[in-house]
Amino acid sequence: MQEKKSKLHIGQIIQHKLFNYTGVIFDIDPNFKGTEEWYEQVAKSSPPKESPWYHVLVDEALHTTYVAEQNLEPAKNPQKVLHPLADALFQEFDGKCYKLRQKIH
Repeated sequence: MQEKKSKLHIGQIIQHKLFNYTGVIFDIDPNFKGTEEWYEQVAKSSPPKESPWYHVLVDEALHTTYVAEQNLEPAKNPQKVLHPLADALFQEFDGKCYKLRQKIH
């Protein structure tokens, strides 16, 4: 499986195209790394598995999401994300994006 270069980056504030939530990317998989069962149950739009998938802290929520690149776009007006893990993962918000504290992998 050939990997595609991600269009978004860690620390970037995003908007989900289908569910209209905002969040911040905290990790990127070059292609889908979940299980087939999860994909069948959750990925109803059948996004491509060979494109990048993103781990996202959801704004004003306690959970994270795992989202295909085709379903995300950069937020038009980036704002600080309110999530309990944001301060643990990121150093600061510069008004456009976050700076990661340390590399996860």
